[in-house]
Amino acid sequence: MLDALLDGLIWYFALIPIIAIHEFGHAWAADKCGDPTARSLGRVTINPIAHMDMLGTVILPLLIIFLGAMESSLAGFIIGWGKPVPVYHSNLNNPRRDAVFVALAGPFMNLILAVIAVIVIRLSLSFDTEMALDTARIIAQLSLFLMFFNLLPIPPLDGSYLLKFVTGMSELTYQSIARYGFIILIVSLQIPAIQFGLQYATLHTLSFLLQLFGVPVR
Repeated sequence: MLDALLDGLIWYFALIPIIAIHEFGHAWAADKCGDPTARSLGRVTINPIAHMDMLGTVILPLLIIFLGAMESSLAGFIIGWGKPVPVYHSNLNNPRRDAVFVALAGPFMNLILAVIAVIVIRLSLSFDTEMALDTARIIAQLSLFLMFFNLLPIPPLDGSYLLKFVTGMSELTYQSIARYGFIILIVSLQIPAIQFGLQYATLHTLSFLLQLFGVPVR
């Protein structure tokens, strides 16, 4: 149990900057597209403190780690999140188009972070620094997982805005679905096919990036 707790804490401390980078992406994109709200609230920053939510970033993730170490099935019913970046679509230069750009900026930042982590892995192999290698691998894998997770087309996840744009869904319909989004998300995450899809996409994308930068895949 102690080893499981320590492993969980390592993953948790890797998760914090990943969430910060993700939320920074949303804030930066919104600011560039004409909505100054995030900047006025100090959210256009990679400082993790600005993006941490007490419940979603601290309490629930640590509870997941504890329950996981206890081998409790309840761990699979709990998720974590960062403090949402407030975006007023009416302030955007092109509300319909820019809303998608702002939503996808978060997952895109996760992809960039994963690429940087893989580059660190490649450099770590040259200098034989095991700690840096292991940390970078965890960051790369977690960042890719959160990218694909946030691309699920379920409100309030980022992928739901892409779905809304592609299908031409009205705001009224979207908000009607969003009211039940959290419940839909919890239920969806218990579906084996979705769990497998997220794991498959994460591991195969990581494998692709590792091979792209000449890192042996183990």
